[in-house]
Amino acid sequence: MESFWEIIFSNIRYSDWSTILNWGWYVFIIDIPRFLILEIIVLFVTFRNRFISKDKWKRAHTRMMNEYPLVTVLVPGHNEGRHLHKMVISMQKQTYNNIEIIVVDDGSTDNTEIIGRSFERKGFISKFLRSEIRGGKASAANLGLKYSKGKFIVHIDADSSLDNDAIEKALLPFYVYKNVGGVGGNLMVRNDEDSLTSTMQYLEYQQSISISRIVVSSLGIYKIISGAFGVFPRKVLERVGGWDVGPGLDGDITVKIRKIGYNIHFEQTAICNTHVPVAWNKLAKQRLRWSRSLVRFRLRKHYDIWLPNKNFRWSNFFAFFENVFFGLVLDITWMIYMFRIIIENPEFLLFWLPLKYLVYLLLYFMQFIVCLVIVKNKKKYLSKIIYVPLYPLYMGYFMRIVRTIAYFDELFFYDSYKDPWNPQKTSKKAREFGA
Repeated sequence: MESFWEIIFSNIRYSDWSTILNWGWYVFIIDIPRFLILEIIVLFVTFRNRFISKDKWKRAHTRMMNEYPLVTVLVPGHNEGRHLHKMVISMQKQTYNNIEIIVVDDGSTDNTEIIGRSFERKGFISKFLRSEIRGGKASAANLGLKYSKGKFIVHIDADSSLDNDAIEKALLPFYVYKNVGGVGGNLMVRNDEDSLTSTMQYLEYQQSISISRIVVSSLGIYKIISGAFGVFPRKVLERVGGWDVGPGLDGDITVKIRKIGYNIHFEQTAICNTHVPVAWNKLAKQRLRWSRSLVRFRLRKHYDIWLPNKNFRWSNFFAFFENVFFGLVLDITWMIYMFRIIIENPEFLLFWLPLKYLVYLLLYFMQFIVCLVIVKNKKKYLSKIIYVPLYPLYMGYFMRIVRTIAYFDELFFYDSYKDPWNPQKTSKKAREFGA
């Protein structure tokens, strides 16, 4: 009796390849060229240029240390008391020492205030601020900005901790390149052993998020500095009026900075270790929020990016186009294709889905190898290779379905304004002003 895989390969061998190309053209024409070929080429050029310009980076480091500017580490959060100790310890170990730490408690109901004030008394942090009434993360960040003194503002999440040299390395691009308005750090999952959910996110952060940001930064279309770890010149934040209200505020502030003519850089050597959801339902809730922001900010609030006005820049246009096309357009197209196949040619799925799985499995294994060359902790990363066979299912179905639901929710029901992650009073005002 034939095995399952023998039946599948037999179906593939005798299938009509014109039918396969008709239904699965995007795999061979878009996904493989974009997520493998282009990435490898850009990564090679990026690291080659970095090696060639190493003397330039050394000179920039000397200028930075001679100036030795004050850096404000701004930590806004709500109910993050349990994470503050690990964050503070990582600040104490930084190789760059001219820093002040401002923790802003956004109306927490846990022990954040007790812990924060204790850290302030002991000198572990420079200032603890508390808003008795919760106003949202943007409001807390703006409050901290008012009290900050640093030339540069490092914005991090309370549940994040930095590698010892992260701040030093994140500051360097400001002294290497001209006209830099923000630098995004490289995020790594620190609780990858907690569950299968966090393990899959560990792979995603390495293979998809980190690699993708290196590529788009090199192409000049990097548009989202993560709220978990980003560095901004104080004068730039003040010029754009700080953070606006609402989920997706990290992508929003980045676009605001790009729109006034600044460049954004991703620094892959500046590592931030962040805490991720350990349950599938909590991960889905987080990604629904992230994905809704694409519609809210890319298609609504910052719609002028698409228009040929006096402030139009091709780099901003292509940054939005890449985001919307590979996110919104292709995800909705994929959903329509799946429904069409089920209705018009359901027997095609018997060999198309296994074939597609094998193609993406090969693609992700190749990405894994590329990442292995780049990643800092190779031993830890290599230990995750046994989970790669799950990665096509995680990215191709779970994440894609969550994103598509988020897009429809936001397009038709404006669900980002109902998200409890942000206080309803501020979300209501944000919608009134189109923010």
